[in-house]
Amino acid sequence: MANITLKGTPVHTIGNLPAKGCQAPDFKLTATDLNNKTLVDFKGSKLVLNIFPSLDTPTCAASVRRFNQLATEMTNTKVLAISKDLPFAHSRFCTSEGIENVINLSGFKCSGSFGKDYGVEIIDGPLAELYSRAVVIIDENGQVVYTQLVPEIVDEPDYDDVLTALK
Repeated sequence: MANITLKGTPVHTIGNLPAKGCQAPDFKLTATDLNNKTLVDFKGSKLVLNIFPSLDTPTCAASVRRFNQLATEMTNTKVLAISKDLPFAHSRFCTSEGIENVINLSGFKCSGSFGKDYGVEIIDGPLAELYSRAVVIIDENGQVVYTQLVPEIVDEPDYDDVLTALK
């Protein structure tokens, strides 16, 4: 269980992010076209998992916009924007914001397995059952090479650290 905060108030996640160097847990998440995507669908590419509570918050929206921008500079890398928002909300957000460089995925029907397997499901507080803010980088072979759990949910990830880890 990881300790994080929401506007200074302690909240907890169901577990911890996958360990650096381990095989990334498989996942099944729903894309905006309502098709399921798994880790295997992205084999051969580096993955940046931008995990967050909801697109309907300013910080989450800002992180998707920023990763959309950064994705243009990344080679052989796909950025996955992951939350429990419905695929329709992901699609609406991307259309209205001009987001074209990230792949939006929803955990709304995955029985909680993604949140548990990646240790990001919040277990208490007002955001319980949503995902915490985190970044996980997976290499072309499916190994976790970087993790970042943002300690304060209302803060954005450390983008410079993510870019350094991708080099």
